[in-house]
Amino acid sequence: MYIFDQTSDQDWTLGGASRWWLHHALQSLDKTLGGKLNIYTGDALQVLADISAASSAKAVYWNRCYEPKSIQRDANIKTSLKNAGLDVQSFNGSLLWEPWQVLKKDETPYKVFTPYYRRGCLQKPAPRLPLPVPAAMDLIKADNSLAVDDLALLPAVDWHTKLHGDWDISEEGAKDRLDDFVFNGIQDYREGRNFPNKKNVSRLSPYFHFGQMSVNTAWYAANDAAALIDNESNLDTFLSELGWREFSYYLLYHFPKLPTDNLQPRFNVFPWAKNTDAELKAWQKGKTGYPLVDAGMRELWNTGYMHNRVRMVVGSFMVKNLLIHWHSGERWFWDCLVDADLAANSASWQWIAGCGADAAPFFRIFNPITQSEKFDKQGDYIRRYVPELAEMPAKYIHAPWLAPAEVLNAAGVEIGTDYPAPIVDIKESRERALAAFKMTKNDVL
Repeated sequence: MYIFDQTSDQDWTLGGASRWWLHHALQSLDKTLGGKLNIYTGDALQVLADISAASSAKAVYWNRCYEPKSIQRDANIKTSLKNAGLDVQSFNGSLLWEPWQVLKKDETPYKVFTPYYRRGCLQKPAPRLPLPVPAAMDLIKADNSLAVDDLALLPAVDWHTKLHGDWDISEEGAKDRLDDFVFNGIQDYREGRNFPNKKNVSRLSPYFHFGQMSVNTAWYAANDAAALIDNESNLDTFLSELGWREFSYYLLYHFPKLPTDNLQPRFNVFPWAKNTDAELKAWQKGKTGYPLVDAGMRELWNTGYMHNRVRMVVGSFMVKNLLIHWHSGERWFWDCLVDADLAANSASWQWIAGCGADAAPFFRIFNPITQSEKFDKQGDYIRRYVPELAEMPAKYIHAPWLAPAEVLNAAGVEIGTDYPAPIVDIKESRERALAAFKMTKNDVL
C-alpha cells in the first residue's frame, strides 16, 4: 500500500520537483509489482483502519519516517491499531544507524559531525546487510485503489518535462547509477567531487529519499569495491558523506525545530537584510551576474539537482553576500530539488548560514569568482548552464564584467543586456556580512 497523506504536515507538503519524482516512482513500483500497488489518499490512520477492518487484517508493517510530524502520526497509528488487536511493527529502511542508538557517554546527542560519525557511528555494530528481493509475493489489488494519476502529482504547467532526460526514476535506474559510480566515479571521489563538470558524485540522494535504493545497499557496494579503489581515502570520504546524511536525520530527530529555528540561538539577533525581493528573484533565476552562482541555480531549475560544491557556493552567496535569511533558500530548494529532504535541506542550510551544528564558521564566505576559477577553470560547467557566456574565453568567463571591451564584443556579450552585471559587489558585501556576523558572537551551541 501507498498512502499519500498530506494531512500530517501542512508546513512541508511536497514541493513541485518531489511530486514529479514521486509520480514516476509510484508508476515504476506499480509496474514492478505487476500492477498490484494499492494507492490511497487522506488521513493515514483512517485509511489503515478502514482497510484493516475490510480485509480482516491481522498485522500492519511499515518502514519508519523520521520527520517530527511523521513520528507523531505513526506513533498514533501504532497505538490505535494495536488497541484494535492488530500486530503492528515498524522497521528501519532508511538509515544506517537509528538516531537514538548513537549518543555521547553522558547519553546526550552529538552536535558536531566528526565525533558523531567517528566516535559514535563507526564504533557501533555495522549497518545491517541489505535484504534480497522476496522470492515470491502474494499480492491483492483492492477494488477501491486509486491510480497514480488520481493523486494529481504532476503540475499543470509542463515545466517538469525538461527533467526527464536526467533521470531514470526506477529501482533499476538506481542500481545503474550506483554501479556506474562504484566502478567509475568513486575512484577519484575525494578530489573529483569538488569539480562540477566531473562525474565523481553519486547522484543517489533522490533514490535514497524515495526508498528506491537503501543506503545500506550503497554502503556495502562501496565497501565491496574497496579492492578496486587505488586510494582508500576516496572510499572513506564517500562513506563519511553517507554519514553526513545520517547526521542530518540525527539532528532533525533530536532537534525537531531544525527546519525553522536557529540551532544556535545567538543567531536570533542576526540582522538580515530587508526589502530583498529583487535580489532573491535574481538568485532564484540565475541572474546574479556571478557565472558560477547562476550556473548552479540554472542547473537546479533545469535538472532538479545541483552539484554539492556549487550548492555551498550559491548558499553562501545568498546568505552572506545578500544577507537573505536562510529560510528563503531552504524553501526554494525544497520546491526545486528532486532530492528535497527535510533533514538534509534544513541541516545543510543551517550549516552554510553558520547557525547550525558543526556549522561553517561565519568568516567562511565562499568567493564565487575564486571558487569558479579553482573548480571550473575552463568554464565548461558555466558554458553548459549559462549559454550566453559560451563564447567567453576561460580567462574572463568567471568575471565577465572585468573583460576588455574587445573580448566581450568577440564573444557577443554586452554586460547588462546579454548577461547581467553583478547585483552586489563581492568585497563590499563580504565586509557587510562580517560586520553582521560579529553581532552574534559570544553564545555557542
